[in-house]
Amino acid sequence: MQAALPCAAIAALLSAGVVQAQAYPAKPVRIIVAYAPGGGTDVMARLFAPKFAEAFGQPFVVENRPGFGGNIGTELVAKSPPDGYTLLMTTAAHAINVSLYPKLPYDSARDLMPIATVASGPGILVTHPSLPARNLKELIALAKAKPGVLAYGSSGSGAPTSHLGMELLKVTAGINLIHVPYKSMAPALTDILGGQVHMGIPTINVAVQHIKSGRLRAIGVTSLQRSPAAPDVPPLAEVGMPGYEAVNWTLLLAPAGVPAAIAEKINADIGRVVMAPDLRDRFTSVGMDARVLPYAEVAPYVRSEIAKWGKVVKASGARPEG
Repeated sequence: MQAALPCAAIAALLSAGVVQAQAYPAKPVRIIVAYAPGGGTDVMARLFAPKFAEAFGQPFVVENRPGFGGNIGTELVAKSPPDGYTLLMTTAAHAINVSLYPKLPYDSARDLMPIATVASGPGILVTHPSLPARNLKELIALAKAKPGVLAYGSSGSGAPTSHLGMELLKVTAGINLIHVPYKSMAPALTDILGGQVHMGIPTINVAVQHIKSGRLRAIGVTSLQRSPAAPDVPPLAEVGMPGYEAVNWTLLLAPAGVPAAIAEKINADIGRVVMAPDLRDRFTSVGMDARVLPYAEVAPYVRSEIAKWGKVVKASGARPEG
């Protein structure tokens, strides 16, 4: 009889979780965006929040809490009640910050639970057309012939694709490139277009027009698969760098302790909403590919990204800006 009590208690808890999930949401849900209004993450949140409100029958209100590399908004959510009514929308910086910042005001593994990937934003490795390298093999050969001469521009130290994506390429290929950090990718791209720096990894949506005009040369995209935004450009993983991936994903997290049934419900409904053709096409227009992993795969994926980027941060010596 005593052995049966824990089983009965567990069954009661599971049943309560299912009931909670069926009733969720019973009031408006806050989506905290850890970055400023108008940025890529904010745009993504405001694209899918109305669709999510339709699916759930309750408002999903986007709130911007920028600062400290996304850590201010993240801390707010980490310290919120674990009831599913305060969610965090963030980027691959969430995985990078674990290694980039020596002291964080929260513990990523202890205080937060990943619920759903929403989209994946590959970059595209581009060079100025004056550079005598027409593909990845030639670019690596040129960099090895001129170590410490070729330069790349990024949107700043610790940026998921434009900085650490290039550092991952350096480590993987065994080449030495000069890093030129900018305040954002816009001035970096301007200097790549002008030939002041030789290459970089901007987002596809801002680079594709310059590739079509011949002002930039596309070497490869940084996702494992081809991107709908640039279907003619192969992944770097296909043209000489097997397994290479450097994407700036969008992730939805909740405070640790949210009932699993609610988390699974949110994940399933995000999948239905995000993969609908209209929203998927809008994501593509801003350089993102809709990508919703099954709930059971989300946390392991985030852990693998934390480990992967930790190695790259250490190898690059990257430090937080400001």
